Amino acid sequence: MKLMSFRHAGRESFGAVVGDDVVDLSEASGSSTLAAFIASAGFAEREALLEKGHPLPLDQVTFLPVIPRPEKIVCSVRNYMDHHHEAIAAGLKRELSDYPPVFLRVWRSQVAHQAAIIRPRASETLDWEGELAVIIGRGGRDIPVDAAWEHVAGYSCYNDASVREFQFHAKQIAAGKNFESTGGFGPWMVTTDEIEAGRKLEVETRLNGEVMQSGDTGQMIFSIPQLINYASTIFTLTPGDVIATGTPSGVGFSRKPPRYMKPGDVVEVEIEGIGTLRNLVEAQS
Repeated sequence: MKLMSFRHAGRESFGAVVGDDVVDLSEASGSSTLAAFIASAGFAEREALLEKGHPLPLDQVTFLPVIPRPEKIVCSVRNYMDHHHEAIAAGLKRELSDYPPVFLRVWRSQVAHQAAIIRPRASETLDWEGELAVIIGRGGRDIPVDAAWEHVAGYSCYNDASVREFQFHAKQIAAGKNFESTGGFGPWMVTTDEIEAGRKLEVETRLNGEVMQSGDTGQMIFSIPQLINYASTIFTLTPGDVIATGTPSGVGFSRKPPRYMKPGDVVEVEIEGIGTLRNLVEAQS
């Protein structure tokens, strides 16, 4: 099932995508947000709720980030070997780690499908990073690797965009990852019953229709279960938390000359079995 968050008639809600409609499930489920629904007993019975929901045409709603205000957005750094090598070739001195390097994004840094990614006034080095996002369904602490798949609710597309100039101010990269409205998240999440655990998924990022990144999730250095295990060692994971799993090679800063997103560009992240996240780039007003 495809589940999304949206706004309609001034009200935030969530629902299931069925054809060209979204079936509003908030009243039928008794949950006010998608994160709350994921945490509820009703999530397991979501198919039965479709007949009780109210359908709305997709072109009459405004997409919101899949989880609009997650408690945590945990992002993995250099988790594709080819991206690790291209970063070294571009002059970054980074060693492979025995543990997954991670950082946190704040929810205000993300925007929805069809919303504008904002290039900040402070820098022109806004770079794309297409990624698979994992949405946590069942929370927990110290989750074992061999039980991690049981804690996943679904998957989505993420553009973990980076303001490179600020990212490279220090070894701690979070400054370049948390500018407001720079990262795309959407268009929806696909539940785990539709994507086999561990299935290799193609990931492609396009800028104005030109392919910038093309890889697959089988190239990850640390697997999704390893990321969940490590993150849950640090934090108590909660339903609706998001784990962005890293990006393949082809980012803008590694190109010669470097290439970055600019106002008027259209950036798309397409992931096999999920869909396409599409954003226009605008300048900060």
